Amino acid sequence: MDNPLRSGQNRDMTHDADILIVGGGLNGPALALALGDAGFTVTVIDALPAGARGEDAFDGRGYALALASQRLLKAIGVWDKVADHAQALLDIRISDGRAGEGPGPFVLEFDHAEIDEGPMGYMVEDRFLSRALLDGVMAHPKVTLLDGETVVAQEVGPASVTLTLGSGKQLTGAMIVGCDGRRSGTADRAGITRYGHDYGQTSLVCAINHDLPHNGVAHQFFMPPGPLAILPLPGNQSSIVWTETHDDAARIQALDDEAYLEVLRPRFGDFLGNISLAGKRFTYPLNLTVANAFVADRLALVGDAAHGMHPIAGQGLNAGLKDVGALAEVLTLAKRRGEDFGRIDVLERYQEWRRFDVAAMVSVTEVTNHLFSNDNPILRGMRDIGLGVVNAIPGLRRGFIREAAGLTGDLPKLLQGRQI
Repeated sequence: MDNPLRSGQNRDMTHDADILIVGGGLNGPALALALGDAGFTVTVIDALPAGARGEDAFDGRGYALALASQRLLKAIGVWDKVADHAQALLDIRISDGRAGEGPGPFVLEFDHAEIDEGPMGYMVEDRFLSRALLDGVMAHPKVTLLDGETVVAQEVGPASVTLTLGSGKQLTGAMIVGCDGRRSGTADRAGITRYGHDYGQTSLVCAINHDLPHNGVAHQFFMPPGPLAILPLPGNQSSIVWTETHDDAARIQALDDEAYLEVLRPRFGDFLGNISLAGKRFTYPLNLTVANAFVADRLALVGDAAHGMHPIAGQGLNAGLKDVGALAEVLTLAKRRGEDFGRIDVLERYQEWRRFDVAAMVSVTEVTNHLFSNDNPILRGMRDIGLGVVNAIPGLRRGFIREAAGLTGDLPKLLQGRQI
């Protein structure tokens, strides 16, 4: 029986779709829309039922989208569906200190007014972004969604790939894209190994109400166990990403709401007035996991399936959307040239494009986490001076602002707001 959520039924004579995407979170649907716009037929296989994504209930989970990521979402027709629910990031303030003592003497401030392009980015709740991407996939004539399905086997042939689903159904295509997260079954089945390590840290995630307006300012407060990010949401609400050691995070998460707030308050401070919890509370153990190859014959990895890193720089989804833009561009240009876009020599262009940027981001997050997540007095003095120096040099500061906005490096066209 056909899945009632299927769309885009026109397929070529040999394949169910040009491209089979495994994973229906955020990167998978974004890639499907980009490829569908370029004329590819695409099938997205999502393990979750469609109704499990984009629920209406507020839970406070959100994403800090760099300006370049917002441009990609606009280019694939998604941004206009979430714009009314987005909060512009107008200022980012970075400081160092201890819980209960407030920030150190030096604060690094990134003001969007120092660049011409506008806000550095936007905060968007998961529920709105997930629903907008899902609705886009459902409406696109070139894209098919198979929800509630898992992949149990994959086979790569000389000119095609075959996926076997848990239901017994088989799908064929010219290539597979794994958008299936840090424990990517697509990568495992292809024999792609990974490297990485556990950070010994867990992020506690929640949302809060506060009395005073945030004015679009995001805060990153570095404490010895790990950073506390305060990310503005629409209205007098903010999303909190709060990092502690595994043991302390488990102890804090087990507390009732009021006791939880009593632990958070001295870390948070009183600059936004009284605070209260809004929505649910979550925990996410942190680890580094990077695939040793982003591609194989007729296969590519995108997002966390290729690289999962520390959230300290807020680049998880932004890095994934860079992958989306780069892979869509490589495949589209290859198709226009009449190339077999699933061949390894074509896919290696994507890997070469993304590997250096990913390696650089991993290095920055590793160094930053080691430098700031400690209470060493010598390192504390060095990093405070470093924050002050960067803040005092306008040209250097603007470079960091453009980096935060995702405007540096060899950007794919979609992240420039252009069509491929």
